[in-house]
Amino acid sequence: MSPDTSALTRLAVPARQALLPLADGLGGLTRHARALPDFLICGAQRSGTTSLFKSLSRHPAVTGPVLRKGVHYFDTGHHRGLDWYRSHFPLRGGLRARWGRPRTRVFESSPYYLFHPLAPERIARELPEGKVVVILRDPVERAYSAHAHETARGFETAPFARAIEWEEDRLAGEEERMIADPGHYSHSHQHHGYVARGHYVDQLVRMERHLGRERLHVVDYADLFDGTSRALEEIIRFLELPPAPMVPPGRHNARKRAMMPEPLRAELTSRFTDSDARLADWWGRTPSWCT
Repeated sequence: MSPDTSALTRLAVPARQALLPLADGLGGLTRHARALPDFLICGAQRSGTTSLFKSLSRHPAVTGPVLRKGVHYFDTGHHRGLDWYRSHFPLRGGLRARWGRPRTRVFESSPYYLFHPLAPERIARELPEGKVVVILRDPVERAYSAHAHETARGFETAPFARAIEWEEDRLAGEEERMIADPGHYSHSHQHHGYVARGHYVDQLVRMERHLGRERLHVVDYADLFDGTSRALEEIIRFLELPPAPMVPPGRHNARKRAMMPEPLRAELTSRFTDSDARLADWWGRTPSWCT
């Protein structure tokens, strides 16, 4: 990790929050001297993106944005402009290869990028050599975890079964509005897409259309958390990072929740049958949750 940000990112959350205005102000003043990311973790939400971010941040040739995991530029912050985005990252001078140390790569993790309809085209245009890593989790478990997450953050008040029932109406027409008007923000599209976000293949095909398959690496959640570092080492090879000893990712941001009723689980599983089959064809492997 770059010395420009390593000490800051180890600070406790309240301390980091208190320092954010100062860091943002300094970043804005020096934005033209700052780097853009070499790669992104784009999702899926509630699929281990925080754990992967923490693991990759420990690599000696990798660093993230100052005091943050993600910047949300390619989804909700795009109107702020590329200079604003650049201001969140380390100074280029501190990233150069020197004294036997390789060049430090820069990245961020914003899980809404995978689901946002305009993010892939924006990434392709503004990070023309950038790579993307995506983690996929059992879409039923992901939906249930996302509901607990959104409820805890105050973005959801309905119980899970009711939120699933309301989802189609909440999201109706929102993606079309976002495409027609890039400035349109949809609260429900960002926070209430429990089932929609689990139709991974449609999102991956869109990402591939703009970036190409060679810039996209997809990881199965079960492989990432199998207690080994194999999936992490594959990511490091894809990103062309120098080999380094890596510890298997730990789980972060897990929330306690009651068991999902089996009838509801069965219903949701059936709703993903078609997209999971198409995902297997696109991916060239059977997802772990389908075996």
